[in-house]
Amino acid sequence: MRFIFKTDYDQDIRLIKHRGAAFWYAVLGILLLAAPALLSEYFLSQLVFILIYSIVGLGLMLLAGFTGQVSIGHAAFLAVGAYTEAYLQSKGWPFAASLAAAAILSAATGVLVGLPALRTKGMYLAIATLAFGFIIEEVVVRAEGITGGNSGKQVGRIEVAGVLIDSEARFYYLTLILTVGVTLLVLNLMRSPTGRAFVAVRDSEISAQSMGIHLARYKTIAFALSAAIAGIGGAIYAHKLRFLSPEQFTFLQSIELLMMVVIGGLGFVHGAFFGAAFWVVTQQLIVLAKDYLPESIAQQSGLQPTVFGVILIAFVLFEPMGLYGRWLKVRTYLELFPFYRRGMFKRQKSYMKSERLK
Repeated sequence: MRFIFKTDYDQDIRLIKHRGAAFWYAVLGILLLAAPALLSEYFLSQLVFILIYSIVGLGLMLLAGFTGQVSIGHAAFLAVGAYTEAYLQSKGWPFAASLAAAAILSAATGVLVGLPALRTKGMYLAIATLAFGFIIEEVVVRAEGITGGNSGKQVGRIEVAGVLIDSEARFYYLTLILTVGVTLLVLNLMRSPTGRAFVAVRDSEISAQSMGIHLARYKTIAFALSAAIAGIGGAIYAHKLRFLSPEQFTFLQSIELLMMVVIGGLGFVHGAFFGAAFWVVTQQLIVLAKDYLPESIAQQSGLQPTVFGVILIAFVLFEPMGLYGRWLKVRTYLELFPFYRRGMFKRQKSYMKSERLK
C-alpha cells in the first residue's frame, strides 16, 4: 500500500502525485506515440475519435462535473466550432488562426447561453441549454451562405507550418497534441483559484457565496471555457469527418456527450477519457454483435440507443461514480485488503440544510 506524506502546499497541487503515477503515464505516452506503428489505419481512426470525444468531454466535464451546471445542448458548441473552422479554412485562414477563432467564437456563444441561465439551475438550466441547442441547429440550417444548410459543407485538409496533414498518422499526432494541451489546461485550471471556485459552486452555492465567490461571474466563466474547449473539439472533428451537415449536431448528439461523461465518471478528468473510450469501443462491439443476432433484432434502427440507454441506467443505479469511480474502488480494495469497508465511497448530499429553505 502506498502512503503519501505531504509536507507543503506545492506537493498537494502537484499534477503527478508520486513516481508510480509518473511511470504509468510515461508508459501510456510511449504507447500513444507508437500507436501508428502498432495499429491498423482503421483502429487508428477510432483512436482519433476517442481523442476528439475526450476533448469535448473535458469541456462538458468542466461545466457539469466541476461546476455542477447541467447542459444537454453541448452539441451546439461543437457545431459552432466545427462550422467556424470549416468556413475560415475555406477562406484561406491558417489552421492556428482558424482554431483560435473557433474557440473564441464558441466561448462567446457560451457566454450568451450562460448569462440568461444564471438565474436557473437543475432541470430548468437543462431545458434552457436544450432550447439553445435547437436554436443553433435552426441557425445552421438557415445560414446556407456559411454552413451550406441542409446540403452540407465540405471541409479541406489541414496544413500546419507548411506541412499538409494528408495521412491518418499525421492527423492522429495533431489530435494527440491538442488533447494533451487541453488536458493540461483543465488540470492546471482545476488547481487554480478559479477551479476551486467552480468546485465550491458545485458543492453548495450558498456556501460559495458566503466565502465571497461571485456566482454569476464564475458560472459565466465556466460556460465560456466549456464552450471554448468544445469548439476546439468541433474544429478537429470537422477535419476528421471532412463533411458537415446539421444532422450531425442534433439533440441526440448532446445526449451522447452527456452520457459519455456520466459513464466515464462525472467530476473526474480521467472520466472524460474513460467515457469516450467506452463509447467508441461499445459502438464497435454492437456492430460486431449484429452478425450473431437474429436478423429481426440486428436490423432494428433503435438497437444502439437501446443498448446505451440500458447501460446508462445500470451506471446510474449501481455505479454513479462511473468507470473511473469503479477503478478507484478496485484500486482502494486491493491496497487496503482485508481492511476495506464498503461505505468508504458512499455518496453524500451536495447541498446544505440551509438550501432547503429556498
